[in-house]
Amino acid sequence: MFKQFTQNIADNQVYLLVSLGIFLAFFIVVFIMLLRSRKEHNDYMSGMPLNDSFVNTDTSFHS
Repeated sequence: MFKQFTQNIADNQVYLLVSLGIFLAFFIVVFIMLLRSRKEHNDYMSGMPLNDSFVNTDTSFHS
């Protein structure tokens, strides 16, 4: 399959293949990080939006 892409590569198509490679590498790295993450960290991060322990006491923007 990749042989078809590389047979007729013009100069500007090299950029397309490089960008595709970077795109795939990024998501592969993110997937590996997801698999290696600890369950405790995932539970903590998933509960952050619901956690009320952080209270914004800055009232300087009120009129």
